[in-house]
Amino acid sequence: MSTPTPRIRLPTEERRALIVEAAGRLFAAGGYDATRLDDVAAAAGVTKPILYRHFGAKQGLYLALLERHRDDLSSFAGAIPAEGSTEQRLRAVLEVWLAYVETHSYAWTLLFRDTGGGPEIHAFRMEVHARARAVLVGLIASLSEAPIPPAELEPLAELMSMGMASLVLWWMDNPSVPRRAILDAMTRVWSGLLSPDP
Repeated sequence: MSTPTPRIRLPTEERRALIVEAAGRLFAAGGYDATRLDDVAAAAGVTKPILYRHFGAKQGLYLALLERHRDDLSSFAGAIPAEGSTEQRLRAVLEVWLAYVETHSYAWTLLFRDTGGGPEIHAFRMEVHARARAVLVGLIASLSEAPIPPAELEPLAELMSMGMASLVLWWMDNPSVPRRAILDAMTRVWSGLLSPDP
């Protein structure tokens, strides 16, 4: 008679990361309403009670994913190099942003394609949008060589935020498009907006 293989007890943070990764994938594929916690637990290789211990109900897990994305947004401001031309500095930030997109693609689906979850999740999505807009206002102010009136900063940030989100979603649907083409297109648009008028 064979002895059962002992279960390996993962450190708390490692287990939590596995759950978040599995949940991001499943919520992005099925949306909030159609995703079951049983499926998340199975995909993460944990029991449902462990999932509840870490996140409580399904809403808590979904909000944790949105919180993670919201909290990561401020890191992009620190990606601006101190030296270089506006285009070089801009491109460096966009490189960091694209790398984030590639490793956290679920975030854009949760924010822009999934409408489930009810009022609290909708309100949190709006909070994430507001944080993204604020980060972009700071980036525009830091990188712009053109004199942009203060009243235009937030509308410009909203325009860029929605444009970048739309491009990411399009890229997810068209994965054969090279990463370089996405980066070049964003650099071209942003450079034109941030450069001084000829």
